[in-house]
Amino acid sequence: MGSSGVQIVCMALGILGLIAAVVTIAVPRWKISAFIGQNIITAQVQEEGLWMECVVQSTGQQQCKSYDSLLILSSDLQAARAMTIISCMLTVLSLLTLCAGADFTTCIDNEEVKPKVSLVSAIGLLIAGLLLIIPVSWAAHNVVRDFNNPLVAQAQKRELGACIFVGWGGGVLLLLAGGLLCCFSRPRSGGSSGTAKYYSNSASAPSKNYV
Repeated sequence: MGSSGVQIVCMALGILGLIAAVVTIAVPRWKISAFIGQNIITAQVQEEGLWMECVVQSTGQQQCKSYDSLLILSSDLQAARAMTIISCMLTVLSLLTLCAGADFTTCIDNEEVKPKVSLVSAIGLLIAGLLLIIPVSWAAHNVVRDFNNPLVAQAQKRELGACIFVGWGGGVLLLLAGGLLCCFSRPRSGGSSGTAKYYSNSASAPSKNYV
């Protein structure tokens, strides 16, 4: 597969990672209520996200309420807001940069600059992937820690929501896209053409001296 084909694959992986990041941010399913011990009331399920918490009834009705204050959120969710938003913004900028420096576009005519632009895009995708994986991993760690903590009331214990797994998947896609771009965005070996020009000039110079 040529470099242009790899860039198209990386573009697709980046778009899928961006969609996963948006879903992770928007859907309030980071934490869900755990039914353990005497907490067996399944008539309603509590779901918590970055921006709101919802209560889903067994009848299918759902009621959501935005958080009254940022200060009532746990530290992991506060950091997750900032990191996931930065991840989305950086992914969009990286994909636009990749479009400008890709081999299948003509936004940049200089063939020596294109690999450097693609490398910048690859670094951006790698950072965006880390910024997406870190907050969901942090939130998952806190959920597991509280779940196994006997001092936490059973009614307050939570389980991992679907957005945690979506965030992990999106982060892996972004890391995979950035890694592939790093491998295939090396500057082209233009030394041969430059050397050929040098020898041609040096070869023509003695001929002028002899004349």
